[in-house]
Amino acid sequence: MKVDGGCVCGHIKFEAEIDPTQVGLCNCTDCQIFSGSAFRVGVPTPEADFKLLSGALKTYVKTAESGNKRAQAFCPDCGTHLYSTSIEDGPKIFRLRIGAMNQRNDLPPTTQGWHRSAQAWLSGIDAIPSRETQ
Repeated sequence: MKVDGGCVCGHIKFEAEIDPTQVGLCNCTDCQIFSGSAFRVGVPTPEADFKLLSGALKTYVKTAESGNKRAQAFCPDCGTHLYSTSIEDGPKIFRLRIGAMNQRNDLPPTTQGWHRSAQAWLSGIDAIPSRETQ
């Protein structure tokens, strides 16, 4: 599936080819902190299937609980996260952030990781009163 998107401020624009059956939700505490929310949603794609159309990304290297180092790529102006990837040599797999994609409504997660860190209140989210706009 072809997707496109970018950052909040418009500095970054991209397009990519993804497999929508591979969308995953991550509940790890790193993803909670990076997203400022309860989880982060991403989908893997080979680096060759990602095309940066405008802007330049900044990266931050984070060491995970496993000891693996992951480059976190984001807009240097507004901070929108675009993907993470390994820092080792060789072919890269980018874990693209669904929130930066225009097609995000069509990309529901099919798996969850790090469920031990999931926020307990997520199971009752449908019971929270809601409104259609702010």
